[in-house]
Amino acid sequence: MSPAAVPQVGSAAPDFTARTQHGEPFRLSSLRGRRPVVVVFYPYAFSRVCTSELEALRDRPDLLAAADFVAVSCDPMFTLRAYAESAGLEFALLSDFWPHGAVASAYGVFDNDRGCALRGTFVIDPAGIVRWSVVNDVPDARDPADYARALAELVPGLG
Repeated sequence: MSPAAVPQVGSAAPDFTARTQHGEPFRLSSLRGRRPVVVVFYPYAFSRVCTSELEALRDRPDLLAAADFVAVSCDPMFTLRAYAESAGLEFALLSDFWPHGAVASAYGVFDNDRGCALRGTFVIDPAGIVRWSVVNDVPDARDPADYARALAELVPGLG
């Protein structure tokens, strides 16, 4: 599977369907028209850097109140359920397990050699347009303060 190009700021965010950590179907476009959405791709559940990143989001109620957050990895659904419970993550963790890496590929962040997503984040406005993004390699953590700055442009009073 060959990844697409990373969606550019100002372009439509690719729609996708995946399963949550509870096995529920999730479709990105179902959130359109409500508030911003932040799609956070991460490589591996239970890894040190991924856990610190997602726990940092968990600990930012200002961000979680301003947007819908969904975190996507290529881990199986049951792994994501155990991961969410162990780390106290209440936002949706989406499984990109099968077809393996299809969602990450649609966003241009699937690493074919490692079989996982790179650390890509996409802030999407209520109309479904990408307004900010960052893509880091697997070892390079992201800063939630960057998400806050990007969301502040869409959510008055944030930041």
